[in-house]
Amino acid sequence: MDVIYLHGLKVDCVIGCWEWEKRIRQNIVIDLDMGFDGSGAAASDSLEDTLSYKDVAKRVRSFVAESRFQLLEKLAEEIAAIVLGEFPATWCRVRLNKFGAVTGARDVGIVIERGVKT
Repeated sequence: MDVIYLHGLKVDCVIGCWEWEKRIRQNIVIDLDMGFDGSGAAASDSLEDTLSYKDVAKRVRSFVAESRFQLLEKLAEEIAAIVLGEFPATWCRVRLNKFGAVTGARDVGIVIERGVKT
C-alpha cells in the first residue's frame, strides 16, 4: 500500500461543547494519510489514475468550514467517511489538532484510523 498524505490543512470551523465555542470559529489543523495503490498512477503518469490530494483538500476544507460539531471525534469520523467514500482510498488516518484547547498544552486533538491497510 502506498500512502498519499495531506498535512497541515488549516480550516476555521465551529467546534466545541461550550456555549462560547458554539458562537465562534476556531482554527483546526488536519493531517490526512490515505492508503492507496499508486502503481497504476506510477505506470500511466496520469492524474486520472491517482488519488488527488488537491481534490481531497478542497472537499474536506469545504465540509469542515460548513460543519458544526461538538466533538473532534465526530468531525474526524465524518472526514474519514468522506475520504473512504468519495475517493479511491482503502484506509485513512485522520489527525485533528485544536490548538489552544488546553492551557499549557501545545497540541490537543485526536487521531483515528479507518478502513483496511493492505
